[in-house]
Amino acid sequence: MKIFFRPILAAVFVAVASFILAACSTYQAAHTETHPAPKIIAYYMGDGADLERYDFNQLTHVIYSFLHLEGNQLSFDSDTDKLALQRLVALKKQYPHLKVILSLGGWGGCETCSDIFNSTDNRKLFAQSTLAIIQQYQADGIDLDWEYPTIPGYPGHKHAAYDRANFTALIQELRNVFGNQYQLSFAAGGFDDFLQNAVDWDAIMPLLDNVNLMTYDIVNGATPHTGHHTALYSTPQQKDSTDNAVQFLLRKGVAPQKIVIGTAFYARVWEQVNATNNGLYQPGAHIDGANYKDFATRFTPANGYIYYWDDIAKAPVFYNPAKKIFATFDDQRSLAEKARYVHTHKLGGMMFWQLPHDTDKNKGGLLNTIHENLFNKVK
Repeated sequence: MKIFFRPILAAVFVAVASFILAACSTYQAAHTETHPAPKIIAYYMGDGADLERYDFNQLTHVIYSFLHLEGNQLSFDSDTDKLALQRLVALKKQYPHLKVILSLGGWGGCETCSDIFNSTDNRKLFAQSTLAIIQQYQADGIDLDWEYPTIPGYPGHKHAAYDRANFTALIQELRNVFGNQYQLSFAAGGFDDFLQNAVDWDAIMPLLDNVNLMTYDIVNGATPHTGHHTALYSTPQQKDSTDNAVQFLLRKGVAPQKIVIGTAFYARVWEQVNATNNGLYQPGAHIDGANYKDFATRFTPANGYIYYWDDIAKAPVFYNPAKKIFATFDDQRSLAEKARYVHTHKLGGMMFWQLPHDTDKNKGGLLNTIHENLFNKVK
């Protein structure tokens, strides 16, 4: 018995160990594929001269905003814009993980999109021009910010029922030209009319790397009353919210890892707001907002502002009873809640508008809050 026991025992041990290692490797591969590291995506609309202000180790993507259509071609507005993109792409030498993405459009930036993309030839030429710019500048893809196909967007800009199919065809053409080499995403409205009517989710999402949900400006400059412009959860008074948009997409079968939720580095502000409910859901006149980097000097107790937290929406507000001014925004507390939401639902990550609105690096800004909560805290 002794002659055979040790070899047999050793063989069994090796077999069991191999099985465990194989199982662990299979789990790790599956876990990595199913739950990739979250994305942190910044939109950036600047000239590139201020890039030392930011910590790009805390970002995975930066989206240069914006390029526009010139006829049926993707085009820069100026040489200054070209230089800005060059400066962003140059960051990849120092931050090789960073992806630099082009963006088409923006609010008021897609006036001719409905007409131009209503043509197979135009869509082909646009896709080819986009690829040419990506390759020339060594960028990593494009984000389409057409506000909006199919439904009303910027006042006076054309929209039509055929935009829905044309948007799908545009995505298909871009993916055909890009192959798998370059990234493709789009910025989607975070409100019900867009979610339900603007695009064909079933057709486009398999072709996209992610959708950037603009779950901000839910109440905006055209809204004659206050509300939470970037609420995480719906309330009895306000259905549109981040959760409302995400749950719609999940019900549609969109892969959660392709859903990136939007956050705001700025406040929306109303005046002539009465004190009922601390100004929330009250009539008012929208006025200029404020960037996060200015909050510390503008929305202070010395200036008459009182901070309130809505534990249903998971969103903060300021109200100034003396001046009857109301502000809605994201802050460290609301972003921590959104990061927790990303982890809970295994979403693709978080994006924000926009990087220059934040405080300088090492000053505890909102980008730092997002990064800390997505990566550094125990999940």
